[in-house]
Amino acid sequence: MRIAPSTFRGKALRGLGALGAVLACWGTPAQQPAAQPPTVQLSAGIHLIQAELADDDYARMRGLMFRSSLAPNHGMLFVFDRADSHCMWMRNTLIALSVAFLEDDGTIVNIEEMQPQTDQSHCARRPVRYALEMSGRWFSQHGVLAGSRLQGLGAQR
Repeated sequence: MRIAPSTFRGKALRGLGALGAVLACWGTPAQQPAAQPPTVQLSAGIHLIQAELADDDYARMRGLMFRSSLAPNHGMLFVFDRADSHCMWMRNTLIALSVAFLEDDGTIVNIEEMQPQTDQSHCARRPVRYALEMSGRWFSQHGVLAGSRLQGLGAQR
């Protein structure tokens, strides 16, 4: 049975429909532009790196999970509150990554290759405050080894 628009019940239903449409559009994530994460530019010799900053608990926990690719020479710089033997893992990470653990002056302590969707821990060999994740084998492909020094960390202290 169709209710005539002139009745109270019909007006109430039209009002609820309009309210539902407003609520459906108001504040939905698809309607709002995605916030761009802060970035920093680092360099490894002649190679420029654009790194997203992961400098709070949420960003560090999420890392590069659920991404299907990384742009060339892009990565993520993890900035920890204090130096420690920090470890990384790859749960819900869809692409192979390399991680370099960095001293305060940018010197690479060690580099680990990490396979996608694994829970294996990859740890710094001594206490560090920084870790830089890049596409798998990025460091070896660019001749960047343990003992090499990255430039650009100074702004992150």
